Amino acid sequence: MSKYVKSLITQDLARRLQGVEDAVLVNVIGMDASKTYALRKTLREKNIHLLVVKSSLARRATQGTRLSAAFEGTQGSVAVVWGCEDFVSLAKEVTALDKSAEFKLFETRGGVMDGDRLTAERVAEISKWPNRTEQLSLLMGQILSPGRQLCGALLGPGGALASQIEQKSKDEDQADGPADAGGEAAAEAAS
Repeated sequence: MSKYVKSLITQDLARRLQGVEDAVLVNVIGMDASKTYALRKTLREKNIHLLVVKSSLARRATQGTRLSAAFEGTQGSVAVVWGCEDFVSLAKEVTALDKSAEFKLFETRGGVMDGDRLTAERVAEISKWPNRTEQLSLLMGQILSPGRQLCGALLGPGGALASQIEQKSKDEDQADGPADAGGEAAAEAAS
């Protein structure tokens, strides 16, 4: 391949990976066309992008970016996977595909998060973290918890008092009820 063609490919890779800061590297070498199509379709449905690149060209294309750490020490062809809602969700999806029996040759090779190079084991560890949606729900629970406890503390005694008053009025109605019933029966007999 001539230097001019390599330069064009490098520029195209840099353009495609522009703005990508966190990614996972996977191996898809050896997968047949139907499995690759099914894999790409599965990833596309989850808003995840996959790009197979030659490591040396990817190193040149990502030089000076946060993504460059991912390609340190890689050899041959590798697939770059990025997208999804957040990096933890991406790691969860990639790890699930790595473990699936449908894509046996799909294998996690590493990645980069916040400019730090990750091993395949670290990507699997990150996949166990709560994703963005789960983190937001945990945070909202923590924010709303003191208010909920205060509300319960304020409304609890008032609710107990209201319950006691209601029970007392029912007891008084029951005590007055049979006497009124006898009085009504006497009034009906008199008429």
